[in-house]
Amino acid sequence: MLNFQTAPQEEDIPPKSPVLLSMFKNVAVRAAQNVPQERIQPAAGEQREVNKVTVRKRGNRNVGLFGQAIILLAYALVVVTCPFSLLVCVKVIQEYERAVTFRLGKITKGGASGPGVCFHIPCIDEVMVVDMRTLSFAVPPLEVLTKDSVTVRVDAVVYFRISCPVASVCNVEDVHQSSRLLAQTTLRNILGTKSLNDILAEREEISQAMQCSLDLATHPWGCGSRTRRDKGRTTAR
Repeated sequence: MLNFQTAPQEEDIPPKSPVLLSMFKNVAVRAAQNVPQERIQPAAGEQREVNKVTVRKRGNRNVGLFGQAIILLAYALVVVTCPFSLLVCVKVIQEYERAVTFRLGKITKGGASGPGVCFHIPCIDEVMVVDMRTLSFAVPPLEVLTKDSVTVRVDAVVYFRISCPVASVCNVEDVHQSSRLLAQTTLRNILGTKSLNDILAEREEISQAMQCSLDLATHPWGCGSRTRRDKGRTTAR
């Protein structure tokens, strides 16, 4: 909020000065109209943090002296045993894959690597390969109690794709299993607020609502659902 003083102080301007008073009012009105929009910023507490993926800082510069000594020793062993060490140090990453490398328990500088040839050091590096292709899984048939107390049996298919391989490795233990369980829970919660007629008539709306809910929940995991389609089998009893 911008506060403008529309009336001058008595000690600065005599009470019998209508010309100066009108000039101050005009300046205040013009200043209020010319305030640039980019200066209006939301409060710090109102900023949304949903779209932020929290990942720890990358780099192995904080491994300490002991860790640096281990890394130098590992490099020395690779050089001494070359070229036989290249058989276990070189890994080929496919075009649809990304490699997340942990060196002494910390993500290496640069985050995910690939596609192409990935070089890692045995004993101190752990390489986890993440598939970046769109994957699909079927939600098993669920019995849901609708809003009008009707038990329906529904199933669905969910398509999702990993967008941030580092977050999918660091922020969740098993992104595929977690996405499956979350899809089942989301489908049951959404259909529980609908009546039988709404489920039969509003399939697209239910699909969009489920996709938005899954995207919001799986974004910290570095993945998101692309589309969701009902299989077309809805049994009521």
